[in-house]
Amino acid sequence: MSLAYGQMDSTTRWATIAGYEFPFSANIVYQRANNVTLHLDIITAGPPSVSRPTLIYFHGGGWVEGSKDGAPLYMLPYLARGMDTVNVEYRTGPESLAPAAIEDTRCALHWVYDHASEYGFDTSKLVVLGHSAGGHLALMTGILIPADGFDYNCTHLTADWRKGTTEEVTVAAIINFFGPTDLPELLQGPNARNYAIRWFGDQRDRMELAKRSSPLMHIRAGLPPILTIMGDKDFIVPYSQGVRLHEALDGAGVPNQLLTIAGGGHGSTPPFAWTREQNLKAQEAVFSFLERYGILPRSNP
Repeated sequence: MSLAYGQMDSTTRWATIAGYEFPFSANIVYQRANNVTLHLDIITAGPPSVSRPTLIYFHGGGWVEGSKDGAPLYMLPYLARGMDTVNVEYRTGPESLAPAAIEDTRCALHWVYDHASEYGFDTSKLVVLGHSAGGHLALMTGILIPADGFDYNCTHLTADWRKGTTEEVTVAAIINFFGPTDLPELLQGPNARNYAIRWFGDQRDRMELAKRSSPLMHIRAGLPPILTIMGDKDFIVPYSQGVRLHEALDGAGVPNQLLTIAGGGHGSTPPFAWTREQNLKAQEAVFSFLERYGILPRSNP
């Protein structure tokens, strides 16, 4: 039996409205670096004349693979809560070794600030989020300042941008899904990982560069709230790295939370892939976190 107009369930109604009314801008150029043109995709949860909380997303892949093109469905829960979304491409290892990806994601944050009025981004309610290597990039993007030296190659694609700007760009919250936090540990010893070795390559100063590229090396008071979500059976990123981040943030007085997925591995990666219930638990934790810090209004179940 078909439904008459007005009898559509709420989920289908929202999806229909989103499909017809949410502006989608694909492959916008935000940066050119090392002969690579970098793009991002934007979906706004309504007309850009309204300022909204905005999610900036970084994909995973160990910094050496992956693509923003595999990530659009991650945007759906945030669009459903009225957030705009920005899905960012960055240079991976085969294009440029570390720390190129960090430089790119910092430049993407500058771009979002510069185009906030054009798309309706509320720069007081920016959230950076990523999975795996993307979680690391979300942490670095959200905690660095221009003086840390990762922003100097950001170039606007308009004439009014000065290379090497020192403008402060901040975020309201960081969501880290099982991202590495101590990179030297991944380059040697029992926790060495091939993806990290590939990303740093044979650079002569790679251990010092790995320290500089580690979130744990940049912890200080005054950082935005940080939520880390990790499985305690993660064999790709050691669970202990999430624990150490949590302890360091507590020590610095930074509001933060570590949500442990008991028995969970590295997200959807077998073995110990997260179940549907675990994924739902993680998503609920994200929204509760954003509500707690005033980035999203409290929802009515």
